[in-house]
Amino acid sequence: MNAFDFLPQYAKMLHNLDLCLEKAIAHAKAKSFEVDTLVQARLAPDQYALDRQIQSACDSAKFSAAYLSGKQAPAHPDTEKTIAELRTRIKSCLAFLETVTAADVVGGEDRKVAPKWLGGKWVKGDQFLVQASLPNFYFHVTTAYSILRHNGVDVGKMDFMGSLPLRD
Repeated sequence: MNAFDFLPQYAKMLHNLDLCLEKAIAHAKAKSFEVDTLVQARLAPDQYALDRQIQSACDSAKFSAAYLSGKQAPAHPDTEKTIAELRTRIKSCLAFLETVTAADVVGGEDRKVAPKWLGGKWVKGDQFLVQASLPNFYFHVTTAYSILRHNGVDVGKMDFMGSLPLRD
């Protein structure tokens, strides 16, 4: 397994999420409501709102890239209150992911990954990526997409998945 293979997928999905937010802006304009009301939208009372879903997706991608590459992830204080600020957060994470090269993650599968939330324990990089980071990332991206869809934004499966690298 090469951890670098997963980093472009994080970038693709964050880009797709940004495009969904772009559609949310157009939807709000067409329906004459303030797009930023969507920032606090949620699917269930005990579930994170859209802002936290996007923050969590970004964090999952950037921290995985950092853990597997040994680079320092950019700091984000989770203060976004508008769709524009959330889009800036996504762009910041995408910019960081672009700095991580295949050479940076060589040996990443064997690195000790010890986020604070593991309470002093650690897991190997490949196990962290496959068993924690990827599922967490997709959970938050999917939930953000679902919040937008639930609120009438015209997004569909291909908006979520994005284009495929088709060949003739």
